[in-house]
Amino acid sequence: MRKPRREILEQLIGGTAEPLVVARIDHPDWPVALSNSAFDGLAGQNQVLGQPLADVVENLVGRKLAMEISETIRGGHEANIAVEYGGKEYLLVLKPLRSEAAGTTTHYGVYWRGGAGSAAVADSAMQQALLNAKRRIRDLTRDDPVTGLLNARTFREILAHDWAVAAREESCLALVAFTLDDFEAYVEVFGRHAADSCLRRVAQAIRRCLRRASDVAARINAGGADCLIVLAHSSNEDGLNQFAGRISAAVRELGLHHPRSSHERFVTVSFKARLIAAGSGKDSPETFLESVL
Repeated sequence: MRKPRREILEQLIGGTAEPLVVARIDHPDWPVALSNSAFDGLAGQNQVLGQPLADVVENLVGRKLAMEISETIRGGHEANIAVEYGGKEYLLVLKPLRSEAAGTTTHYGVYWRGGAGSAAVADSAMQQALLNAKRRIRDLTRDDPVTGLLNARTFREILAHDWAVAAREESCLALVAFTLDDFEAYVEVFGRHAADSCLRRVAQAIRRCLRRASDVAARINAGGADCLIVLAHSSNEDGLNQFAGRISAAVRELGLHHPRSSHERFVTVSFKARLIAAGSGKDSPETFLESVL
């Protein structure tokens, strides 16, 4: 059976009253590939085609939900989430769309189903509670217990995945590795418990500075020292250094006292950043990571 042509699919999507977007997740930043007039009306005057899905959702309902959607997509899951926007209730449906030719999920459909009655919302709440329970179990193996960032194993898996996508699309990836200045001296003064609390505060500052929900941060041990590292989808080296500088300033503004720092009286971080065209030259995800540690 011949598959429907793109223009036929666009007519079908455009004819539905439900706001709908389709994003390509086999491309960096998951750009919106299709949207219908109902969603364009929901988004207002904002042009969404080609924009990162996480950014589009964040502009509508906030960063927290955008990050949750990113986690769902990275895991390849289907989800139903009750949200409120513009004084109306919607059931946000995330559905992976699998390509038989590629053998993988290449697109995600995001439906905004309006008029969710109490039964639908209750059903969604039960599904969301189950999803949250599964996520908490998953997080026990994905997250670093001290900082709440990703652990090293999970970060390497995500880096390998994003590297493969970026290499296929001939796009760039960026890594920024942060180390706490004179942290061994901090541990000697305040002890391990206080040091863990300091790491957690610095990690939270880094997470707040992430520009997109598709950016991820992790804690990695590098040569016996703690390293907090960020993977971002960037193509501008100056912008990357400015981004790292903002994070450094945010850590300094925490005002965490450090009496033995050789830099200042407060906890500060140094960083090493690198931008690379994935798949070019002899680099690999592992050599890319090692280059900033």
